[in-house]
Amino acid sequence: MYGYASERRSPVRGQGQHVLVVADGPDITELLSTTLELAGYHVKVVADAAELTAQLAEHRFDLVVLDAMMTDLGGIPRRHRLAPTGRPPVLFLTECDSLGSLIPDLGLGEVDYVTKPFRIAEVLARAQVLLRRRGAGRGDGSPRYGDLVLDDATCQARRGQRALDLTPAEYRLLRHLLVNAEQVFSKSQISRHVWGEVRAENAIEKLVSRLRRKVNQEEPALIHTRRGFGYWLGRATL
Repeated sequence: MYGYASERRSPVRGQGQHVLVVADGPDITELLSTTLELAGYHVKVVADAAELTAQLAEHRFDLVVLDAMMTDLGGIPRRHRLAPTGRPPVLFLTECDSLGSLIPDLGLGEVDYVTKPFRIAEVLARAQVLLRRRGAGRGDGSPRYGDLVLDDATCQARRGQRALDLTPAEYRLLRHLLVNAEQVFSKSQISRHVWGEVRAENAIEKLVSRLRRKVNQEEPALIHTRRGFGYWLGRATL
């Protein structure tokens, strides 16, 4: 079920950025376009890969919101790949574990994703993060915190020169904590992001414990517990 989150918090607001929406089905398309417009974005909606490539060739967009379950994305010809300066970031809507298999042969910019069924509040939040990074022009676009670097094309992570052997759930959790560094997430928030549903607290504790052991082998430790509140990624201060 797609809908608005029930949390009472300040709405995420855009600043007139141009967003291209490519979604599978009129209901999702209308929800996304209406919500993004109300949030202050200029929205263009297209229905398929052909329109997607045409719009990207003719116009400049700050962000693409792309439903990864659309069936014709794999047929985008290589000649339509964009020059590096014209590659907008893309926010995928997906039900899949591996982000790397979702990226069409288009040469888009930095990627992020939310899992379906999605909460519209999370779509707005992730869109804002991607747009903020684009404005800052950060490096090669790889999500990173200190010596911890993620590769979304292969869903792999490394700490310095050491590769981290992560499961899909561990990668999703690590990515979520990393791109929201210094922010504390409750067990229920982590559960919804990783699995799309609420799971037993014991399952979340075991997942965080496994990930912590893999990430915190070097100093400084990056994954922490704030007792009574949840978990966060960053450098702890004394």
